[in-house]
Amino acid sequence: MVINIEPNGIWYHGSNRVFAELRPNSTVTQWKELAEAFSHQPTRLSYDDHGVICHNGKEPGYLYRIDEPVEIGTDIYQHPRTVMDPNAEFLTRRTLKVKLICKL
Repeated sequence: MVINIEPNGIWYHGSNRVFAELRPNSTVTQWKELAEAFSHQPTRLSYDDHGVICHNGKEPGYLYRIDEPVEIGTDIYQHPRTVMDPNAEFLTRRTLKVKLICKL
């Protein structure tokens, strides 16, 4: 599956916790539905060629967006050990401010 990145696009993080800052080495993505799925803390997650996500997560979740400018290569970088397609998930290099979007 091809996942396009918008350099000035919105970056998301899904978690089962409430917080105001995202720690270094946290996962972020521009794929909103993927962040939503990860917020439920699945032990298994997959998606098909059409982007339909399947997971077994049951935790209540929270969806965040990064609330400051992010530069690829400086602030975030592609996850080096992902099993997902390129551009699906990135890791943070530094603490980033986040804004809670919703409870899932």
